[in-house]
Amino acid sequence: MDWRGVVLTAPPFSGIVKVEDFGSIKTPGFSRPMDFLTIGTGLGALGVGLVLGYLARRQIARVQAGSIERKLKERAAHVEQERNKALSEAREQARQVLLKAEEEGDVFRKEMHKTEELLLKREHMLHQKFSDSEARERDLQAKLEQTRKTEEQLAEQKEQVAQKLEGVAKLSQQEARDELFRGVEESHEKDLLDRVRRMEQEGRERFDSRAREILSYAIQKTAVSHTQEVTTTTVLLPSEEMKGKIIGKEGRNIRALEREAGVEIIVDEAPEAVVISGFDPVRRHIAKVALERLIQDGRIHPARVEEEIAKARQEADKQMQEAGEAAVYDVGIVGIDPKLIQLLGRLRFRTSYGQNVLLHSIEVSHLASALASEVGADAQVAKKAGLFHDIGKALDHQVEGSHVDIGMRLLEKFGVEKAIIDAMKSHHEDYPYESLEAVLVQTADAISASRPGARKDSLESYLKRIGELEQIATSFEGIEKAYAIQAGREIRVFVRPEEVSDVQAHQLAREVAQRIQEELRYPGEVKVTLIRENRFVEYAR
Repeated sequence: MDWRGVVLTAPPFSGIVKVEDFGSIKTPGFSRPMDFLTIGTGLGALGVGLVLGYLARRQIARVQAGSIERKLKERAAHVEQERNKALSEAREQARQVLLKAEEEGDVFRKEMHKTEELLLKREHMLHQKFSDSEARERDLQAKLEQTRKTEEQLAEQKEQVAQKLEGVAKLSQQEARDELFRGVEESHEKDLLDRVRRMEQEGRERFDSRAREILSYAIQKTAVSHTQEVTTTTVLLPSEEMKGKIIGKEGRNIRALEREAGVEIIVDEAPEAVVISGFDPVRRHIAKVALERLIQDGRIHPARVEEEIAKARQEADKQMQEAGEAAVYDVGIVGIDPKLIQLLGRLRFRTSYGQNVLLHSIEVSHLASALASEVGADAQVAKKAGLFHDIGKALDHQVEGSHVDIGMRLLEKFGVEKAIIDAMKSHHEDYPYESLEAVLVQTADAISASRPGARKDSLESYLKRIGELEQIATSFEGIEKAYAIQAGREIRVFVRPEEVSDVQAHQLAREVAQRIQEELRYPGEVKVTLIRENRFVEYAR
């Protein structure tokens, strides 16, 4: 490019140079050579400035680089110092750990050394004891051998002596012993028999006396009222007109009463009285209470009948619960299920031969407990079994089975102990006795039921019925003797086994029962037990 054609121009007073021609530079008031000098000077100054700036920049960079390098060296020196310090501390800690480990090792080695010495001592002692025991065993063996030899020598000498005696007496040892015993028996036989008989008689009398004493003491402790009770089913009326009110229009009142109470009302048999008939004593009691209130109130119609029956039923339930609680409290038993207590209270409305069953159960409980205390049996088991022995009679008119079986099922249902069930189930001898308490409950039941005055029969009729039972039984051929027991509820017949066979015995028992049923009048039922047995007695002398 040709710089000569470039001319720098500027307007007046503007300060701006315009390049028009690189060959000449025109400036106001300057010449051309002067312009080149000025440019050259400027360019030189610019170059010098650039050089100086570069040098200054380089110097500054060098100074800065030195400062960074110094800082890095200082940082590295600090890190090295920290590393050396940490390494020194680690070495010191390792040395301490090694020292501690060495100390613990020394202690462990000392303990091991002591244990080793103790084991060596014990081993030595055991070895010594074993050696001593071996020596003693050898001594014992030697002594046993010596003893055996001595016994053999003694046996030989004894045999020799016996042979010499047999030669002198001309009898063997067995013959001599038999002869000696025979002589003693012949000379003292009468004395021995007399002494044996006397001891038997004294023992029997002593045991009988003790038994009577125990029974008397038990009865004395539990002497309670045993007056007869009969549940009445007769309701007295103030007048004959009341029968019409009880019957009601077209018989609606009496039908409502019979339907609600579950009984039969008889109004025509007795004057000024109404008879309530029903197999359930609780229903009879409810009907009796409701009818007495209706008669007292005078307003008798089906609605009032239903209302009074409901009230009487609630009162009866309450009375049964209270009677059961009173019985349990009287006996001194706790922890009985409330439902079982209510069933016990139902016995208040039951009678057996005129004897109130609840009072009878309380009396049996006291008697059985007293007997158990005297003979050393479990008094609590006997007491509970005596109280619940007739619990089945509370439902025997509603559930099939004997009152013993019903009572067993009831007690099992309410979780009563097995020992109590076993003790109560044998009181009529339907089941075998499984404990002493069972025998005591049966004895207490017989005492409470059979003593005169406890039940409805008078003493004269009772004795007469017992005698008639025994007379009828003994009137048959082959029967040796008969005993009426259980207040006339059972008769035991003993036959002569040489005259009556087993098949004939079964038929004979049926005939005795049939004749008793035809000829006697008695409450309840009579159990006939026929016994045929053979006894063979020999004496070994």
